[in-house]
Amino acid sequence: MTGVDELAERFGTPLYVYDLDRVAEARDRLFAALPGGFDLFYAVKANPHPEVAGALRDGSGPACRAEISSTGELDAALAAGYAAGECLYTGPGKTDTELAVAIARGVRLFSAESPTDLRRIGAVAERHGAVAECLLRINCTSAGAATGIRMMGRPSQFGLDLESLPALMPELRATRGARLVGAHFFTMSNAGDESDLLAEFERVVELAAGLAVDPGLPLELLDLGGGFAAPYAVPGAPVRYPKLRAELERLLDLHLPRWRTGTPRLACESGRYLVAGCGTLLCGVVNVKRGRGQTYVIVDAGINAIGGLSGLGRLLPMAVCLDGVGATEQASLVGPLCTPGDLLGRDVQVPVLAAGDLVRIPNVGAYGITASLLGFLSRPAPAEVTVRNGAVVSVSRLEPRRVPLSKGAPS
Repeated sequence: MTGVDELAERFGTPLYVYDLDRVAEARDRLFAALPGGFDLFYAVKANPHPEVAGALRDGSGPACRAEISSTGELDAALAAGYAAGECLYTGPGKTDTELAVAIARGVRLFSAESPTDLRRIGAVAERHGAVAECLLRINCTSAGAATGIRMMGRPSQFGLDLESLPALMPELRATRGARLVGAHFFTMSNAGDESDLLAEFERVVELAAGLAVDPGLPLELLDLGGGFAAPYAVPGAPVRYPKLRAELERLLDLHLPRWRTGTPRLACESGRYLVAGCGTLLCGVVNVKRGRGQTYVIVDAGINAIGGLSGLGRLLPMAVCLDGVGATEQASLVGPLCTPGDLLGRDVQVPVLAAGDLVRIPNVGAYGITASLLGFLSRPAPAEVTVRNGAVVSVSRLEPRRVPLSKGAPS
């Protein structure tokens, strides 16, 4: 068994360690919590590392599909072993160039966020002699849950406003190059508890069933979205959903009684729940500064390596733990960058630390390095190690680089 101390000694710090066995366990746990026959899309944005994304396809049980929002994420999905035809391409700002690349590589399923988005998808598909299957992403008018990060239910760049659909449906259905095949909802992220998640799904299923009748939205595929919660950068066990399968089956039997025979096909999507628990960030303590009644623990990873996108709801402060130390003290945990904004936790309880100690930040397999300010101050990115059955599988490092463009080339 390779321990974290050994990995830090071999590869240095800061260092991300991803346990691929935990990725597979989270996938199997989530599939088991859903009714049989569901597709499960992995949100590649959560962690595009090819070994991590690929672990969601390993094993004898159901395999995940990929949800992508850029051609870079398409590259990552293909490198991880996903077929282009297994991908769902989402996002409110798809360009002609991106769509041309995706369709040329074989992507055929898209989530359309607006009439303009649908027309653009159809036009590019038609130029390639293809037909794009399109879900309409719906911006609901109300919410079923009281907690979690709201993604829709208010004015937003995401989705078609529910109240506009009746007037738009004739135009949408007539869009050349695009065939409407269903609805896509993603109303919230990181639901507070199971009852909130079920309330949101109940609202979505009821709405989808109504849209199939009036205004007549084709419903071959219904993507319910996600909302599955996981701790971020704090200790904690994976969330369990003991009632989800039975309650969701009851809702589907009530509102979409033909779902058991595949009408419609059903899907959910998840990023953080599938991979958050696999990741640990190992940091070295560079210095401990005490003065004026304050203690600052300075580590070698800051917002350039973790927590840069706090606007997505991964709220600081984060907690750390250190093997073999029981006593704690109150301190501010900061990174090495020359900005006061490089703060990982203000006045948090940390082990009593000294320069040279090793700190572990848990549950950072999702929205870690690629959701951080990686290019800020041009410091090297943390190395990333994947392990399976206690053995190292791969070691790599992301390295942003400037590529010269030929004169007059488009930016």
